[in-house]
Amino acid sequence: MNRRNAPKTRKIGAISFIAPEILQLNNQAKLLWMADVPNETARIDLYFDAGLRQGKNAVVSITSSMLLSGTKEIGSTEIHSKLDDLGAFFDIGLSHEGVMVSLYALKKNMLEAFKILFESIQNANFPEQEFNEIQAEKIQNFKINMTRVSVLAQRSFQQHIYHKSPYAELSEEIDLETTRRSDLINFHHEHYKKGVFKIAIVGALQEQQIAAIKALVTPHCITNELSFHTAFCNKAGSFHIEKKDAVQTAIRIGRTLFNKKHDDFLDISILSTVLGDYFGSRLMKNIREDKGYTYGIGTAIAETGGSGYFLIGSEVGSEHLKATLIEIKKEMNLLQSEKISQEELQLVKNHLLGQLLKMSDGPYAMMDLFLSVESYQMTSDFYNAYIQRIHDVNPEVLMEIAQKYLNWDEMSVISAG
Repeated sequence: MNRRNAPKTRKIGAISFIAPEILQLNNQAKLLWMADVPNETARIDLYFDAGLRQGKNAVVSITSSMLLSGTKEIGSTEIHSKLDDLGAFFDIGLSHEGVMVSLYALKKNMLEAFKILFESIQNANFPEQEFNEIQAEKIQNFKINMTRVSVLAQRSFQQHIYHKSPYAELSEEIDLETTRRSDLINFHHEHYKKGVFKIAIVGALQEQQIAAIKALVTPHCITNELSFHTAFCNKAGSFHIEKKDAVQTAIRIGRTLFNKKHDDFLDISILSTVLGDYFGSRLMKNIREDKGYTYGIGTAIAETGGSGYFLIGSEVGSEHLKATLIEIKKEMNLLQSEKISQEELQLVKNHLLGQLLKMSDGPYAMMDLFLSVESYQMTSDFYNAYIQRIHDVNPEVLMEIAQKYLNWDEMSVISAG
């Protein structure tokens, strides 16, 4: 190899995605298994239909925090010790759409660790002492968070982006204070006892291990079809939350959009990258590099089970709030009135293609990508369609998309500081 010569570059084509094996647990729940893992590690993701949309936020949140707090037979300390002895660890994620419990372990210990985890969740009895400690901790964290401008802005953004819908509900301190242990027990019985709607496994487990996991989980699966809220429409306008003595002001700007099922999803994702979703984006160059108003600003396309939204987020010096909003509006207007140069567009295309390659590296990444589309009844073909769209998209199309979705008067503009 002559290292004085740079390697040849070539256009990125389709990615050969590896799809997991799909096993039905019942008519509504499924098990996804990615077995082609060239090492000894494994991961199991358990999905429960127990998200924020299913009850009061305070009850749902405390319940998810106490899933491994103990049963009648075994306490929290012993549960954690047993998992530690097996070299296993877990993580719990909560959203409006559901609760995901992820378990990590070596494949030889995964079945034993999973039994401990799953039986602890199913038999959780929420001990009074642990409940009081978690409740006090959440109340204290709430008080601290309510002093942060980023939290104040995000809460207001949620109210306006999900205007007049159940997703706009926010927890208040009184909700945490008035939550009772019995509320958790009732919610757990209704949404966890028979609440599993999906389980995803990555790891070269044996067939009998998969069969044992399947037999353990199947009696606790949902029997009704999942349903999600879809009728979202953000409340447009400018809204400010005053926070005296705040050094910085948090900004959240956005509007209701859609998820991957929509025909314009790929194009708005590319346009969002141009505007603010990589370090060389227009907002970063303007607001951070040229003006020095912030350390960081970015855009995102977020999704829910039935919808989605566009978001711009940042924190700026309080004295720069008005100037920052003017510059953000200017950048959005420029995308509507002037075509992106071929040079800039090619840079964005290269960035997106590189990110896709990075995101699809290995079986764990492949499974994550598959899960991201499977929930919308789509396959990994979505990503190859995205690659093709990145190659094909042109400045004219992106300007049309900007004119369609980046209208300032349709945005919810939230600031707190």
